[in-house]
Amino acid sequence: MHSFVFLLAAALVGRSAAYDSQFKFDAAPIVETRSIDEIHQAALAEGGVVTCWHGGDEKTQQDGLKQAFEERFPGMTLNITVDLSKYHDVNIDQQLATDSLYVDSVILQTLHDFPRWDQEGALLHYAPQGFSDLHPNFRDVRAAWYGIAVFGWTFIVNSDKLDAAPKEFPDFLKPEFKDKLVLTYPNDDDAVLYAFDLIMQQYGYGWFESLLAQNPRWVRGTATPVTLIATPNNTLSATFTSAVGLTPPAPLNISIPTEGTFVTWPQRGAILKNAPHPEGAKLLHNFILTQDHQKNLGSWSVRKDVPAPAGFADIMDIPATNPTEFERFMGDRARVERLKLFFEDKIGTAQGLSPLIDDL
Repeated sequence: MHSFVFLLAAALVGRSAAYDSQFKFDAAPIVETRSIDEIHQAALAEGGVVTCWHGGDEKTQQDGLKQAFEERFPGMTLNITVDLSKYHDVNIDQQLATDSLYVDSVILQTLHDFPRWDQEGALLHYAPQGFSDLHPNFRDVRAAWYGIAVFGWTFIVNSDKLDAAPKEFPDFLKPEFKDKLVLTYPNDDDAVLYAFDLIMQQYGYGWFESLLAQNPRWVRGTATPVTLIATPNNTLSATFTSAVGLTPPAPLNISIPTEGTFVTWPQRGAILKNAPHPEGAKLLHNFILTQDHQKNLGSWSVRKDVPAPAGFADIMDIPATNPTEFERFMGDRARVERLKLFFEDKIGTAQGLSPLIDDL
């Protein structure tokens, strides 16, 4: 009897820890009206620190953001930790469940987490400067979350190693690409998984069988293909499961298909409601969404008023991609897991370090 009472009490406590917050009717956002320098002063008074967890493959991927932020705002320290979003989100869940939150800002690929966190009352409804200039599909109506930067997988080729310039996904099946492709395991990254899903829904399973005959090298991490392609002492020359922006350094060249469909999405950011440094987080998010910072990203912007790099249309005007569809894909976790198992059966479990820095 005592054990039953204990289990019932534990169940009730667990149930009360996660609830639907909609009937609190307190979802109106805080709309930022201060200047960015006034926010800076508030963040300094708070302690001058902000902790951000950012999705990515390599620990150094956001060093540029840290440097730019700290140079722009003297006295501020940005503690930024880069790891796979699928690991960050479960650790955020644990912090929320144990009331031990020490992260202020989250910027992740796992788009499906943000509506759930908002429903649980975990996100601060905060509209930074320029919020209304974001593409409407990239922002929550109550500012619980919003796009921070547009990510996407383009065709990437090292022109010093390979003369071929792929225009569509079937081009990667041509003889000149045999033994020269490096691809991220689709069963190890949901955005790569989505890319394979889109390609194979259009070109069929036979396309995948032909791809396997090309003997691609499978790696962990979406930064790893570019690292290997850019390294001169190997024959790996091309990928479609990575990104280098729209203005890559030579000898890397990029292109996008016009008949096939490629993956883009707005990496999503939010401030946690019980963040220990909310002013620091507000300063970070306002900085990231400034026109100047968005222009320096070298890719499509989440802002409507920041044009794409020369030669590219606005992200919403490219027929070969739909950046809003990735959230729908991510939200169907049962289908995602079935697809992962399908590819794991065909190419095996993901092997190696992520990123594969020691194996170049």
